[in-house]
Amino acid sequence: MDLQRFAAGLFAFAVVAVGAGSSVASGHPVPAGPGQPAPPSTVSTAPQGDVTLRLGQEAAIQGKDLTIRYTRMVSDSRCRPAMTCVWQGEATLAFLLSEPGRGESTTAELHSGPRTGPQATSYAASRVELVSVGEDGQEATVRVS
Repeated sequence: MDLQRFAAGLFAFAVVAVGAGSSVASGHPVPAGPGQPAPPSTVSTAPQGDVTLRLGQEAAIQGKDLTIRYTRMVSDSRCRPAMTCVWQGEATLAFLLSEPGRGESTTAELHSGPRTGPQATSYAASRVELVSVGEDGQEATVRVS
């Protein structure tokens, strides 16, 4: 009798496991979990200005063949709120810079402070500068000039 209950439990577990995987295989969207970026969306912005991007979001620069996507936070040594720190710290963020019309792209790591690396880069006849990083790293403001 115990063997029958064990076999029934194992069968039920297998059915649940297969059923859980079938929603992914069937193409139904799987919602983003905590800490996972939402699907990318594109915002349009004028050149010579600041734009704030959420993690995974992309900005298309009006009048230029240039898009900027905030792809990930590489590192974050910034001082946390309500803490006393000797050094302010820095965040390093990765961006994908693209020229969609030419089919070219490059990645750039920009830093929130000057101590460990560049705060700006040049691409597609534009300068892209990291202006600020949100407290939780989910948002970054860049200046395009």
